[in-house]
Amino acid sequence: MRKSINTDIAFTHIITRKRQTFVAALGVTIGVGVYLFMNSLSSGFGTFSKGEMFKNSPHIKIYKNDELSQPLISSRDSGHTTVIINPQITTNSKKIINPEQLLSRIKQQPYVVNAIAQVSFDAFYNRGKAQLRGNGYGVDILEYDAMFKTGKYIVAGNLNRLTGNLNGIIIGSGIAEKLNLGINDNITVTSSYNVVKVMKIVGIYSSGNSLTDNAKSYMNLSAAQQFIKEGPSYVSDIFVNVPDPDNSEKYAAMLQQLTAYKVEDWKTTNADVLATEKTRGTLMGAISLSILVVAAFGIYNILSSTIAQKINDIAILKATGFAGKDVIRIFLMEALIMGFIGTLMGLMVGSVLIAIMSTIYMGGPVGYFPIHFEPALFAKSTVLGLFITLCAGYFPARKAAKVDPVEIFRK
Repeated sequence: MRKSINTDIAFTHIITRKRQTFVAALGVTIGVGVYLFMNSLSSGFGTFSKGEMFKNSPHIKIYKNDELSQPLISSRDSGHTTVIINPQITTNSKKIINPEQLLSRIKQQPYVVNAIAQVSFDAFYNRGKAQLRGNGYGVDILEYDAMFKTGKYIVAGNLNRLTGNLNGIIIGSGIAEKLNLGINDNITVTSSYNVVKVMKIVGIYSSGNSLTDNAKSYMNLSAAQQFIKEGPSYVSDIFVNVPDPDNSEKYAAMLQQLTAYKVEDWKTTNADVLATEKTRGTLMGAISLSILVVAAFGIYNILSSTIAQKINDIAILKATGFAGKDVIRIFLMEALIMGFIGTLMGLMVGSVLIAIMSTIYMGGPVGYFPIHFEPALFAKSTVLGLFITLCAGYFPARKAAKVDPVEIFRK
């Protein structure tokens, strides 16, 4: 019975003070709407950036790392010092020893989705006197396509034409445009080892990234090995994809137990990019949260004003047997009602903004604006909006609960 009376009193305050209720709810609406929109924006950009990374980069990369030259004689006695002057990077081959066996062991791991071998080298693309500098990559093109979905970026030719074709090459659209080349044209490729080959263009791709499209080319493993004067067992890198790239560090540590070569996850490779993304996300989150906190102060001020105006009513309630916890419930319920209305409208406003932005076409590799409806963010915005409004309502409610009816009646 007492709970129903508390509810009736709270609704009476809400209904009789429509303007104040609307202002408080509007503040929460703006706060929740902006919070949802800005965090959806940050999440969308993060997803897009990650997708751009994974166009050409694996979740985990295995390769032979550079090593510094070591002293000829190592000192075992702490009383003696071994001196080495101007240590240099050793010129050992980047070759991975017995890559077939290592690749087979990696593919047997239950957490590995894809694993492929690659041979990379510095290349020069020539046509007549025109020359471009870039990078050549020897791969099994079908396995490479399974990992990076290269086929969807092919704008001319076909990936299958490269399979088993030692003289075939797939080039970026930037290379094709600058050298005025097309499908079935010949291109002269020179490696940094002075190996020169005339190759036939069987495909042209466009990833939307000019740095990639102006430099990269793909060919068979055997062709790339010939460019660097290596045998059929030479492999410079092994790429691995795992089910959850966000936990790539864990998988990298597990793969490190299989080999002495360097195992590097994508987060380590792109640490600078991720730091920038984290900074941007923190900034957007702080701004939107600040707006939500400002909205909470609106509820705080309105409830404080209500308590000041209803101080006599509160005193009467307490004098007729209402406990302090009942008074707290009444004003917390008012805050919750205003917060619920504002949060609901805020989610609607945020949804409209997301829907509008998602229809804007940005062009290039971005396509449509990278923002999407994410249920987790909607849930987070709802909980945060209600939590902050309850916090804003608690302090004036506690103040009202401490009202001494005797002191009020004396006044």
